Amino acid sequence: MSEHLPSDLVDWTASDLVAAYRRRDVSPVETTESVFERIGKVDPVLNAFVRTDAEAALAQARESERRWRAGRPVSPLDGVPVSIKDLLLASGWPTLRGSKTVDPDQDWDVDSPPVARLREAGAVLIGKTTTPEFGWKAVTESPLSGITRNPWNPAHTPGGSSGGAAAAVASGMGPLAVGTDGGGSIRIPAGFCGLVGFKPTFGTVPIYPPGAFGTLFHAGPLARTVRDAALLLDVISGFDSRDWSALATPTRPFRFALDTPLTGLRIAFSADFGYAAVDAEVAALVAAAVEVLAGLGAEVVAEDPGFDNPLEAFHCLWLAGAAKATDHLDDEQRGELDPEFAEACDRGREISAADYLEATARRMDLGVWMGAFHERYDLLVTPTVPLPAFEAGQNTPPDAPARRSTGWTPFSFPFNLTQQPAITVPCGFTTAGLPVGLQIVGPRHADVRVLNAAKAHEDATSWWRSRPAV
Repeated sequence: MSEHLPSDLVDWTASDLVAAYRRRDVSPVETTESVFERIGKVDPVLNAFVRTDAEAALAQARESERRWRAGRPVSPLDGVPVSIKDLLLASGWPTLRGSKTVDPDQDWDVDSPPVARLREAGAVLIGKTTTPEFGWKAVTESPLSGITRNPWNPAHTPGGSSGGAAAAVASGMGPLAVGTDGGGSIRIPAGFCGLVGFKPTFGTVPIYPPGAFGTLFHAGPLARTVRDAALLLDVISGFDSRDWSALATPTRPFRFALDTPLTGLRIAFSADFGYAAVDAEVAALVAAAVEVLAGLGAEVVAEDPGFDNPLEAFHCLWLAGAAKATDHLDDEQRGELDPEFAEACDRGREISAADYLEATARRMDLGVWMGAFHERYDLLVTPTVPLPAFEAGQNTPPDAPARRSTGWTPFSFPFNLTQQPAITVPCGFTTAGLPVGLQIVGPRHADVRVLNAAKAHEDATSWWRSRPAV
């Protein structure tokens, strides 16, 4: 075993696992068995999975092992365990979306595009991770599966809505996860759990069936390293005819474009957008991370993007999506919803077509504004979340200015409106031992630039090596 690798197989990165498979030092079966052993020990505490399938996963691992022994792996993810957020269809498994209103007794015979690509790539699918009901909020708890907890402190939330995915990867229950992000739902939990979480340019990862939240809704990877995130993105990206907004398949793998020096890049650093309140420890750690980027040769300028808080426009589109997600339910089923989600759906049903079009116009204006901003700056960096993870079991921190998640997640949802690529990377820990994330945002279609800057920061620091003692 290489000296740089952790002693426990479940703490290896996906890239390290693939290299070991190639050398025949480790097999996919060993890896999968180790992951399920970890799940058995840790998931009763964290509640990251709504469903696991050891029998199917081990069968996939044995097939992968045969391919590696024959020297014929089908992809760079062959034999790597991956979990799927329970908003994405996976054939053979119910997709219950954190809701008691979804009937599990129906045909589940369709794979969403990311899951279909993972099967083709020979990945080992280990299970479905928890989500709040229909992915509606930035913490992970639901009437169906209860509260999911943070591996760094189980008394705290992992964030959401891909909180199960983040808790799983951070605690060694699989090195990779596919999440979704409609307002920060990959980046928020990745930030709270000390992971890399990437929301690529909209359409890079195709989605089917379409999400109720429309073109706010992205899919992307959660991982321990930027290279692992790129490895997963290489598999799940690419054109799928079922998604009318899917982009063309990338011409070059993302994982091969990660080591370009930052010299010459102009980076804007916005500590608070000019209107957001940021915890002092978070602010200090993010400022130190920005200094790392400057030390790597980038020209860093303190400048806010200059837009007004787009909260009203986002709420209009999001609440309308919530109403759409539940418009098929009868009164009895509505009574089974998370009460706050039910209230959001009621608000959404009051939104008029004129309101929706006005919000869409605001959204387009913001996109134009950010397009002009990126004529001057190659990247924008901000905190991922303005505070560390707070106590589990509540939707907002005790002193939050508003009841909705958007009141304490100001740095994430604007870039769902604009569909820009945005990544979070770990940049330190609070004195209480909770992770803090740095967000790096690029113009649309500049995913490689975003990944490259994230990788440069990761290479210059060691935060990603930290593991929680669950």
